[in-house]
Amino acid sequence: MTEERSTLKEKKRIVIKIGSSSLTHPETGDLNLLKIERLARIICDLKGKGRDVVLVSSGAIAAGRQALGGQKRPDTISEKQAYAAVGQARLMMVYQKLFAEYNCVAAQILLTKDTMTNDSSRYNAQNTFEELLSLGAVPVVNENDTISTHEIQFGDNDRLSAIVAALIGADLLILLSDIDGLYTDDPRKASGAKFISLVREITPELLSMGKDTGTDFGTGGMAAKLAAAQIATDSGSDMIIANGEDVQIIHELIAGEEKGTLFLAHVNRNFDLMDYINTKY
Repeated sequence: MTEERSTLKEKKRIVIKIGSSSLTHPETGDLNLLKIERLARIICDLKGKGRDVVLVSSGAIAAGRQALGGQKRPDTISEKQAYAAVGQARLMMVYQKLFAEYNCVAAQILLTKDTMTNDSSRYNAQNTFEELLSLGAVPVVNENDTISTHEIQFGDNDRLSAIVAALIGADLLILLSDIDGLYTDDPRKASGAKFISLVREITPELLSMGKDTGTDFGTGGMAAKLAAAQIATDSGSDMIIANGEDVQIIHELIAGEEKGTLFLAHVNRNFDLMDYINTKY
């Protein structure tokens, strides 16, 4: 175990982001209830160890598509918003039921870009997070797709999770995706792609490596994850990109195992969350 990984055992406030591709069955796009149940169990166990945990969860559109019998990914904004309106309620129903099985309470927080750019709304959102965490609840966060005027105003839930981590002062952000971590190239297309286990500094060269290679059920590619890493690490949070195929990896990462790509925090004294929110990567 490296010195950098050993510090992960001490993290107290953790944001976990899980994408649609990690929450759904690849064959159908339907919610993978077994995986969601395991995720809820792991989060409740972390809370039992005294950690604050916030879950940023995609899956509302996928859940709505399942409920409404959709056979393909929606193409128009109105389709996505309609699926999200049905799916967000269904997704939260699943989370609340499964968290309750392990004596935890799930609370829904839906954000828009306007929430974060307005000083009063951002302050209120921050207070809501703090109060929920002090009460022992697990905030489950998603973008409010039903009223967003763009597909995803934040760019994707990778970037949203980094913004949430900065807002609440998290010391660790875990992005669960359908890849093992950061590579020098897309490993699904380039056989010579090399895995990068540790990133000490996010350079312009590193950012230029990002390519949008999302799956059928997800929207975020590596460019979005690198943008999230820049937000998280500049705000003082370590970040890990890891494969969410088996959510047990959350425990393994926090135990310091050499899995995923670890981005080390380097507090930027000039960090301004609003600058990051208003900047498109």
